[in-house]
Amino acid sequence: MKHVPKIVVGDPLDEEFFKLLDGKALLIRAYELNHEDFAKLLKDADVVVVRSRRRLNRDLIDRALRLKVIARAGVGLDNVDVDYAEKRGITVLSTSDASTEAVAELTIGLMIALARRITELDRKMKGGNWCKNSGIGVELRGKTLGIIGLGRIGGRVAELARVFGMRVVAYDPYVRLGKAKKLGVELMERLEDLLKESDFVSIHAVLTEETKGLIGERELRLMKPTAYLVNTARGAIVDEEALVRALEEGWIAGAALDVYEKEPPSSRLTKFENVILTPHVGASTVEAQKHIAKVLAEKILAALENMAEKGEIP
Repeated sequence: MKHVPKIVVGDPLDEEFFKLLDGKALLIRAYELNHEDFAKLLKDADVVVVRSRRRLNRDLIDRALRLKVIARAGVGLDNVDVDYAEKRGITVLSTSDASTEAVAELTIGLMIALARRITELDRKMKGGNWCKNSGIGVELRGKTLGIIGLGRIGGRVAELARVFGMRVVAYDPYVRLGKAKKLGVELMERLEDLLKESDFVSIHAVLTEETKGLIGERELRLMKPTAYLVNTARGAIVDEEALVRALEEGWIAGAALDVYEKEPPSSRLTKFENVILTPHVGASTVEAQKHIAKVLAEKILAALENMAEKGEIP
């Protein structure tokens, strides 16, 4: 009898995912299970699907005795012990390019909201304050955008920013000069120089040991007092305690964050009028979620078919 793969889905996905895999696998939605119950469910699972909320560490992987595929719906694998999984012979999949447009558009939206003080003025208006005379903002045109991490999302942000007439510089030691030139971006050899020159600093790096805490007190003090920080990448890249001090003491003009060191974030960030906070929704568009679901389902099917052909699964 042909083995029916068991796929445990640990976080909500668009229904497109379930439609594409219907009849081809046993699909179990385990959105609300606690860590221990989730681990028990993985014991005989062939595939586990997660977003950024659940962490697949060594302990959890060891308890998944049949596991063949770990599928991450979204960008970044910092919540998966990839090295250990691969040592166990487990294939690790992600949808690294499926949410590029959504995150890039959110980044630009946050920049505009900061520049024109949209959320601040909205709150004042709803409080009965006609604040026309105090609602002066700045334009993006002619400003310098500094991008940290010129990958898929950083590159798309650069393209969009140039439409607004911005000068774009970037720091990414792993990107070739040719790619930057094609995007119309000036590569900077030192992060310090980017921070000193930029009117907006936008983070698009992956979270690694190298980038954890990359933006701390020293880096924030290098930024212009009129500059804004935007982070739609990973929260731990920014030292939040240092950011709070920077906002309290006016080292920078403001910040917009979609990601945090700990999610939900510290309430200390909510007290600032010049800070915009969104709940890790970079990829949360109808289009991106459908695309993520479709790409992930296709990758899982391809991986399982390949394993079946090799005799790795019944």
